[in-house]
Amino acid sequence: MQNRMIFIGALLLLLATCKKEYTPKPRGYFRIDFPEKTYHALKQDLPYSFEIADYSEARSMSTGHADSSWITISTPKNKADLHLSYAQLNNDLKKHLEESRRLAYDHSIKADAIEERLFVNPDKSVYGTIYSIEGNAASPIQFYLTDSSRHFLRGALYIREVPNIDSIRPVIDFLRPDIIHLIETSSRKP
Repeated sequence: MQNRMIFIGALLLLLATCKKEYTPKPRGYFRIDFPEKTYHALKQDLPYSFEIADYSEARSMSTGHADSSWITISTPKNKADLHLSYAQLNNDLKKHLEESRRLAYDHSIKADAIEERLFVNPDKSVYGTIYSIEGNAASPIQFYLTDSSRHFLRGALYIREVPNIDSIRPVIDFLRPDIIHLIETSSRKP
C-alpha cells in the first residue's frame, strides 16, 4: 500500500510538471573561440615587410591585372581577408592618397561613422592613415602606408559574411589589433 501511494504521488508530480508552457529562446549567435595572439615576419619577396598573426596566411592575389606584390592576408577560421595592394610611386602620391580616401568613404552609405587616425613612424619613414568604418559597411577597417617618395601600400579588411554588425563585431574587434600590429611593424625595403 505504501509503495502504491509513493507511485501515485510520483506520477501526479510528473504530470504536474509536464504542463509548463514552452517559451522559445531568443535567437543567439555561435560562440567564437579566438586563438592566442602571436606573430611572425612575413616571408615573401616583396618591397615591404611586416609581421602577421600566426593563425593567418599570406597568399598572392590572383587577379589578372594585379601586381605580384598585391597579397591577401587571410584568417580562414574567421572568414576574414585583408587585401593589400602596392604601388611604386612615380610622382603620383597625391593620386594614391585621394584614391585611398575615396575608397574608404565609398562605405559612408552604410557607415554610421568613419574615423581617421594618422600613423607616423619617422624611424622607419612610414606614414599613413587608418580608417575605422563603424556600422554595417563591407570593409570595417582600411588604411594606407607610404614613405612619401617610393612606396605606397593600401589595405582593406573584408569579412566573408553578410555585414550584420552584431554578429561580426567580435571578429572585427579581434582582428583590429592584428592590423595595428601589421602597421606598426611595417617597413619599406630599400
